[in-house]
Amino acid sequence: MPLWTRPRGTSDILPEEIELWLKLEEKIRAVCHAFGYRELRTPMFEHTELFQRGIGEATDIVEKEMYTFQDRGQRSITLRPEGTAPIVRAYLENKLGAGSLPVKVFYYGPMFRYERPQAGRYRQFTQFGLEALGSSDPLLDVETIALPIELYRACGLEGFEVELNSIGCPSCRQEYRKELVAYAGPLRQELCPSCQSRLDRNPMRLLDCKEEGCRRLLKDAPAIEDYLCQECSSHFSQVRSYLGALDISYHLNPHLVRGFDYYTRTVFEVTFPKLGSQDAIGAGGRYDGLVEECGGQPTPAVGFAVGVERLLLALKSQGKLKLEKKGPAVFIVNFGGRTKVKAAQLAQSLRREGFWAEMDYLDRSIRAQMKSANRLRAGYVLVLGEEELAQKKVLLRDMETGREEFYKLDEPEQLMKALGRV
Repeated sequence: MPLWTRPRGTSDILPEEIELWLKLEEKIRAVCHAFGYRELRTPMFEHTELFQRGIGEATDIVEKEMYTFQDRGQRSITLRPEGTAPIVRAYLENKLGAGSLPVKVFYYGPMFRYERPQAGRYRQFTQFGLEALGSSDPLLDVETIALPIELYRACGLEGFEVELNSIGCPSCRQEYRKELVAYAGPLRQELCPSCQSRLDRNPMRLLDCKEEGCRRLLKDAPAIEDYLCQECSSHFSQVRSYLGALDISYHLNPHLVRGFDYYTRTVFEVTFPKLGSQDAIGAGGRYDGLVEECGGQPTPAVGFAVGVERLLLALKSQGKLKLEKKGPAVFIVNFGGRTKVKAAQLAQSLRREGFWAEMDYLDRSIRAQMKSANRLRAGYVLVLGEEELAQKKVLLRDMETGREEFYKLDEPEQLMKALGRV
């Protein structure tokens, strides 16, 4: 394999693409600020047990998809496959719960899963997510749905849908699991191999299967809403009431369970059907037992995450987040020798003031330098020749109008004004 071939399931973000990423990140930070979420950054790798206990050993991520290795101290280390468990670990280790509650944080960064690469799904991908720890208020569940919706609207995205369900608490799930196994047991031989295993180890994950045959067999499976305890039923009713009060439309999906074991009660997905089979552009829910599972005191919590690559695919499909191709504010044409040194000094001064300034580094002809300025879409060209240098002047040319004017090198303020900055 050639050395210049990147590993399968990874991607290069080229300079012309990174501007879209930065623009989306800017919107993410703005909406998080409006909702009172502050950024928390965790390491890109953690002790493997954090994910085994947090996500669940019977999940696809832990069984098949984690990048796990032994470090030189013979410790088992895993590149983070998701963001919630590391946030909970940081919450406990840094005693964030000792302050004001709920603790509201967001994260943004790379995650790693050994998956089959396809559009919007990579082995290294970028995830944005938020977590609110310390409150069981159903309104907080709704806030974690409202925030991404505001993000999508801020980006101009249209046609997304919210799917909602409650998977109850460990107590009311017990009875439901029995009914689900009773329903699916006679169908075991017709289920896919993964679902045959799930039937014994984690039967609720049957409902999360993406195989069309399994979906067809399980479409009439019992709905968990019929088995919710009174407390979980009341919580879900309040969630739906708040969604109505905030005018957030949604679809009830009784088969929505999510892929992680830590979820309790409210779960939701935001889908964008135009993406095809991989149509989720965000998902989340409540996880009231995870903090305790990681060694802390019982602490209610709720969160949300979105794959940035998949969200960008959705935005690009509708022509959203378009960027104007911008070039440098000024390109400095020089004649070599002393003029090149002065051009470098002038470029440094302009850059110090915040201007994007370019110049020639290949000792090209004046004509070639002008062509380069055109290709770069420079707003202005500064021509600095021996004669201009002797007179302590520089010629400024507006590349749009062709207008030319001389400016004194020892009066840089006038030049700055001409370039659009006082």
